Amino acid sequence: LTPEQQAALEQRVRERWQAMIERDFGQVWEYSTPTFRGVFPKSMYVHNFSYAVQWELTSVEVVDYDADAAVASVAAGVMSMPTKQTSSASRALGAVPVTIHEKWIFTDGEWWHSTSD
Repeated sequence: LTPEQQAALEQRVRERWQAMIERDFGQVWEYSTPTFRGVFPKSMYVHNFSYAVQWELTSVEVVDYDADAAVASVAAGVMSMPTKQTSSASRALGAVPVTIHEKWIFTDGEWWHSTSD
């Protein structure tokens, strides 16, 4: 990846996560590949998310890039916690750090989030 491609990818990852944090799942759908969006309508997509969890993006790291396939592997560091702490266990745990591995595809001059493995 060129420094410019990597910066553009990291920016797209951050923008998508900001939409997740704001629970704007329709906007999150916009970061999906054009092929995915052509098959999976936005109205159905937004129902796949939980409103019971809140996130905070703590880091973005490009882990790998396959130039032949134009696919990047990204590790997003996220603090995750329930919006309603209904048990003493969830109150005791608080925010939990997780690493979410994502696949991003570069096509038509733009980075797109891949929902498939």
